[in-house]
Amino acid sequence: MTSISTSDISLDQAHAVVHAALDKAKAIDTKMDIAVVDAGGNLKAFFRMDDAWIGSIDISIKKARTARFFDMPTGDIGGLSQPGGPLYGIEHSNGGLITFPGGVPIKSGDTVIGAIGVSGSSVENDHAVAAAGAAACS
Repeated sequence: MTSISTSDISLDQAHAVVHAALDKAKAIDTKMDIAVVDAGGNLKAFFRMDDAWIGSIDISIKKARTARFFDMPTGDIGGLSQPGGPLYGIEHSNGGLITFPGGVPIKSGDTVIGAIGVSGSSVENDHAVAAAGAAACS
């Protein structure tokens, strides 16, 4: 019989992820909404920087959930979900997904323990900030 084990991001780890992302956002002089979800895709931590776009709140959460649901960066999913691609239309599943960069799984060793989603700037900046946050746990 095969056993399944899961690990989940702790509150301390989620705070470390958010703070690393905040530091990166400040370093590149941008305002971000930053969401961290746990292994089940549930919101664990959220920060909205002063003057960050209100519309990016939902986007950051959906990026984090998308990255966790499929255990890959959202930009990678976006590449697969273009017309004619194998995942075309996937953004309409699971109550709505975001398939452009800014969502990154968070790993402890080889185990995905959650994900971070960032929104508020260009997709390149969103990804850079999310990657900096995720790196806080690796």
